[in-house]
Amino acid sequence: MPKTIAEINERIKQGLAVVVTAEEMSDVVDEMGAGEAARKVDVVTTATFGAMCSSGVFVNFGHSAPKIKTQKVWLNDVPAYSGIAAVDLYLGAAELQQDDPANRLYPGEFRYGGGHVIEDLVAGKDIVMKATGYGTDDYPRRELETRINIKTLNEVTLFNPRNGYQNYNVAVNLTDRPIYTYMGLLRPRMGNATYSSAGQLSPLFNDPFYETIGIGTRIFLGGGVGYVAWWGTQHDPGVDRLPNGIPRTGAGTLATIGDAKQMDPYFLRGTSMRGYGVTLTVGIGIPIPVLNERIARFTAVRDRDIVAPVVDYGRDYPNRVSRVVAEVTYEELRSGSIAIEGKEIPTGGISSYRMARRIAGMLKEWIEKAEFLLTEPVAKLPGSESGYSFKPLRERKA
Repeated sequence: MPKTIAEINERIKQGLAVVVTAEEMSDVVDEMGAGEAARKVDVVTTATFGAMCSSGVFVNFGHSAPKIKTQKVWLNDVPAYSGIAAVDLYLGAAELQQDDPANRLYPGEFRYGGGHVIEDLVAGKDIVMKATGYGTDDYPRRELETRINIKTLNEVTLFNPRNGYQNYNVAVNLTDRPIYTYMGLLRPRMGNATYSSAGQLSPLFNDPFYETIGIGTRIFLGGGVGYVAWWGTQHDPGVDRLPNGIPRTGAGTLATIGDAKQMDPYFLRGTSMRGYGVTLTVGIGIPIPVLNERIARFTAVRDRDIVAPVVDYGRDYPNRVSRVVAEVTYEELRSGSIAIEGKEIPTGGISSYRMARRIAGMLKEWIEKAEFLLTEPVAKLPGSESGYSFKPLRERKA
């Protein structure tokens, strides 16, 4: 008998809900079958913790006296975008610190940027804000320098245009020199392989066709409560999939939003990538209501059931060449090495499975304590039937 989210929420309020993590659900389904698991389990918690460049924060810092209409703004010398309103700004996680001393001394080193400002802001540290304006009758001030703090700001809203990628590349380097990428250092001639996903714990692997995760879904975001605001940029649901529904390449994405004032810097970390830049490592956890047997089966996915494409970041990726060197499972990736053309290649994750496991466990506790209820999505994410797809840039003469 199918369940509803309303019925599950009632069970949560009464302390009767059965909640398991995605890791635990695989064993439950193996033991009793998907049908019985669907009857007994109410919620499966999923999570991921990885670098997500398409992240940032909206800030409203209030009016000075006299007032200023900001044209340019810097937070700890990191440029923010202020072309919104007089005292609103958006700071992107990948924005670099202006005249970064580390980069000046050691080209390719990026020690501080937007992601680090966000972490410091959420941690309650003072941030030096500098701003300039062009001066108007109603906003006459032209310069401002002050310290701001999350406790004295108005709104501080984490808004991330693309999080939680549904699958991603495994990066290797087929050239004869080491290269530095957002996937980390890649050694020559396939000297190593890096990947970025929590595999069987990752949210969209457990809901491959977006049947429960949609616009308005309440989630764990950065240590606090957030929501799925929209589908993410580069959302690409129509890719080739395995018989179990798992996409063989990058597919769906999520745009997420939440109040940064109730988040925790432990789950939002500024991250430096040598030779590439800076980003923000984000912790996300998403509950999946087990409404029926089909969803129970999806949430029992294991690393061995999920494949990822191995891509050459030395020549192919920079030139937008669509070539898959090999396919490997996440079970192989997490074993510490993969075999390609008879060569054993050491693997390393740039996301943290340990942290993903911790987030899934925390979300499970929140639900069991009735501190977190599920929401009914107000709209579905575009699926493969929608015709929605990711388009590369088609260059034309300006």
